[in-house]
This record gives sequence, structure tokens and C-alpha cells, in this order.
Amino acid sequence: MLSTYFFLLLLATLAAAADLYKVLGLHKSASDKDIRHAYKKLSKKYHPDKNKEPGAEEKFVEIAQAYEVLSDPTKRQIYDQYGEEGLKAHEGGQHHANPFDMFQSFFGGGFQRQTRRGPSSVSEFEVQLADVYTGASIDFMVKKRILCDHCRGSGAASDGDIHTCTTCGGSGVRLVKQQIFPGMFAQSQATCGDCGGHGKVIKRKCPHCGGQKVVDHTAHFTLEVTPGMPEGHEVVFEGEADESPDWEAGDVVLRVRTRKDKGGWRRKESSLYWKETIGIEEALLGFERNLTHLDGHIVGLVRTGVTQPGFVQTIKGEGMPIFGREAFGDLFVEYNVVLPIEISSETRRKLAEAFQTSRSSHDEL
Repeated sequence: MLSTYFFLLLLATLAAAADLYKVLGLHKSASDKDIRHAYKKLSKKYHPDKNKEPGAEEKFVEIAQAYEVLSDPTKRQIYDQYGEEGLKAHEGGQHHANPFDMFQSFFGGGFQRQTRRGPSSVSEFEVQLADVYTGASIDFMVKKRILCDHCRGSGAASDGDIHTCTTCGGSGVRLVKQQIFPGMFAQSQATCGDCGGHGKVIKRKCPHCGGQKVVDHTAHFTLEVTPGMPEGHEVVFEGEADESPDWEAGDVVLRVRTRKDKGGWRRKESSLYWKETIGIEEALLGFERNLTHLDGHIVGLVRTGVTQPGFVQTIKGEGMPIFGREAFGDLFVEYNVVLPIEISSETRRKLAEAFQTSRSSHDEL
């Protein structure tokens, strides 16, 4: 692995220098906290032990180099003012830190050993039907717990305040001797009560988190709604759930559901349903109407014959986008015929004559 690292480092040196902020997906105004968070997320995503895609290891090295510079106030200032060339002059030929050692130091242990995973957060997320039709980017916030910025999850005021537990000698367990019979004892292991099984004790707690190791945080996310996204589709934000020094953060999972449309549209998979109300004259004589679709385009509703109450007209290709395909389902328009509450004597006479004429013509046939 180390030989691979030096080979990739050589390639990175020969290649044109990338914008270190863009490598971490950050703006130049990013805070130290933003830089640590970006490195944590991206380094886990592209770590070669987890990501076997081509180019992942090279990306991992690039991320480590960007973090090495931007997390150091002096190097960051030089880079912001003079760019890559100024940084090279400052370093005077110094070697970059090994990205795997950096990763190990940041997470307090090897990636492979950090196997315990924290709980994921699963929640329902309602969106407008129009957003599912057209696609949308929706910002939202999640309250969660993150590692304390001050102590980086140790719970101590400083590294010097962390000491090996004298009770268990740093093993996290102690031997317990229990008498079974006179002269006979059984020996078993129990979690050390003084250090809670961690093997370390804290002399002075972190003033920022009070020794809790984590603090409350409101995280901002963006949900990308894909046109035609299925009902109940799960969108996963990997590693964005509650953080803890005792586990790898779980995921934030959103189950996307469509909010009931107040305009009258209904959806079933790739089909759309609409109810259109017409009068008795339109039901008998036909009509032309315009229906404004979810994205604002106009759909023409045309009937030339008699339209029975409850008749359903199928309009091909005007339904929902079919998820993952460049195609659309169908639109089904159900017609509701409204009869007048009362009619005038003149109208009654004309209708009677019309129906009488129609009946006579039918009898002659």
C-alpha cells in the first residue's frame, strides 16, 4: 500500500495542481469545522479498504493532501495568498504526510478496526407532487450530535488530561474473585468501574462539551428529488447520523412520500388522475377545454360526442415521468357532469320538443 501511495503522490506532483477547496467540496470561506467535516466524510468514502472503484485510491490521496494544507492555519494562509507555488517554496521540499497515517490519526485507529456502526435515522419526508413531476432540490435541516470540536471526542480538556486507568492498568477490565465454597474461589472478568471499560480516565473534562464528547448540532442537507421518484423511495445520506467516538456514524435515511395535492391531482405509480367537472350542455354537445398541468404546460381536453357521467378519458404520455427512463405514463381524466338545479319553462319546452323529435326519428327507423 505504501508503494502505491508514493506512486500516486508522484502522479499528483506531475499533474496540474487542483484547487484544494474544490477537492474537499468547500468554499474559500469554509471554517476549520467545515474542513474537518469534509475530510471525515470524503476520506471514508474513498478509502481503498472500502471503495474498490478505479481512481478511488488516487482520490483518497488527493483529499489527504488538501486536508493537510487547509487544516494547518499557516499553510492555508500561504496557499490562499500565493497558491501552490508559494506553498512549495514554504515547504522547501518537505514530504507530504502519509495519507493512511493521517486517516488513522484522525479517526483514532485503523479503518478496518472501526467496525461498530451507530444507529441510522429513518424518517418520512413529504414533497409536493409537482416537485416529483419536474424534479427539485429541497433544503432541510437535521438535529444531531457531533464530536466536540474542542476535544475531538476525547472528553478531556487536553491530551495531557487523559491518563491510563490505574485500577485496570489500561485493559478496561478487572479480575473479580468470588468464593464458591470454603477454600474454593472462582475468578472472572468484569468491566472496570473507574474507566467504564475504556482503559483511560480523564483528570480534567473538556470545558466545551463538559466531558460528554459530543455536542448538539443542526446540519443542513439538500434532497435531490428525481422526476418520477417512486412513492416511499429511500434517499440515504451516508454517515450523517449521530456521531460518537465509540462508533462509526450511521446514515440519515429519508423515505420520500408525496403530499396530498390540494389542486386535485392524484398519482398512482407512473399514472396521473384528474377530475374535470362539466355542465349538461357540454356533456351533450361536446367541448374543448384547457387543463394546466403540474409544470404549467397546457393539455387540451376535447370531446365531440356525448360524455357520460363518470366517463374516463385516457391521454397518452401526460402522466408522471417513469423513474430512471426518458418516458411518461398516462393521464386519466374522469368527467363529472353537473345538472342544473332548475330550468325555465322555455328551456323545458325546447327540451321536450328536442327529445320528442329524437324519439319520433327513432321510431321511424
